[in-house]
Amino acid sequence: MPTDNGEFVIDLHHVEKTYKGKIHALRDVRMQVHRGEIFGLLGPNGAGKSTLVKIMMTVVRPDRAEGTLLGHRIGYKPALRRVGYLPEHHRFPQYLTGRQTLEFYAALAGVRKQARRERATRLLDTIGMTDWADKKISSYSKGMMQRVGLAQALMGEPDLILLDEPTDGVDPVGRREIRDLLMKLRDQGTTVFLNSHLLSELEMVCDRVAILVQGRIAQQGRIEDLTADSRRYEIVIEGDPPSWATRSSDLRVVKGDDGQCTLIYKGVEAAAIQPLIDRLRTEKRTIHAVRPVRETLEDLFMRAVTDPETGKPFAPGGTTRETTP
Repeated sequence: MPTDNGEFVIDLHHVEKTYKGKIHALRDVRMQVHRGEIFGLLGPNGAGKSTLVKIMMTVVRPDRAEGTLLGHRIGYKPALRRVGYLPEHHRFPQYLTGRQTLEFYAALAGVRKQARRERATRLLDTIGMTDWADKKISSYSKGMMQRVGLAQALMGEPDLILLDEPTDGVDPVGRREIRDLLMKLRDQGTTVFLNSHLLSELEMVCDRVAILVQGRIAQQGRIEDLTADSRRYEIVIEGDPPSWATRSSDLRVVKGDDGQCTLIYKGVEAAAIQPLIDRLRTEKRTIHAVRPVRETLEDLFMRAVTDPETGKPFAPGGTTRETTP
């Protein structure tokens, strides 16, 4: 996966934003996205995800923001022309057809007339909307609107696309088609930035993720690295655990209610559990399963958004700005 190539398409530092009522939406956000990767930004409602995307697109003015987008300062217009953007709550003129919508936004981006016609036809086919291309937007479902919105973000053949909840309202078939398209774009060298609540979708396509909680980046990196400490092997056997397993410092034993028990070995090397399996077989134990296990992205997310002191999720939204003495 083309992640650690040393070149940042997005390199943000010290991003701050406070809304009226002293609600601190973003606090000293630092985030880096490599060229040619799919990067996922996730967080609970009100964590500041959309605000961060809008700051990068100059829709929202930050209190402070340092860093670069496509190698230039935030807000540099020639760089923004190389960005495709799908907002969360986009609205297209209801009287336009899907084809007209794509051509209209391509014209705003400065795409030549002949090129925008060709691209509109190609992208409508890519998103499965050819049969609806010449029907008015007013007749489209929410999922259709999302498909056209994605195509609109690609009309300028951008180097970077920022997608805010791109699969919202899209059926399972459409979500799979969008996933395949995003991975194809990545393979072609396009950088994809996803903001989504669908953790299972992000886990399937993202090379790296960041978790935003109450305006701060709580975790950032490859999912494999962020969940490395949770990796383990579970051996499920029939009956009570062997006495040697309960005494072992390398194993944790969990008894089930179904007459089975699970021996848990923390580690990633398959070779390390072979002696355990051999010993169980020598003792003629019935082994039901041997499986490698690690945290899912959902597990990682819930750990990040849970207050370690109370064991409860942090309150949604930004936090009230701290007062100085």
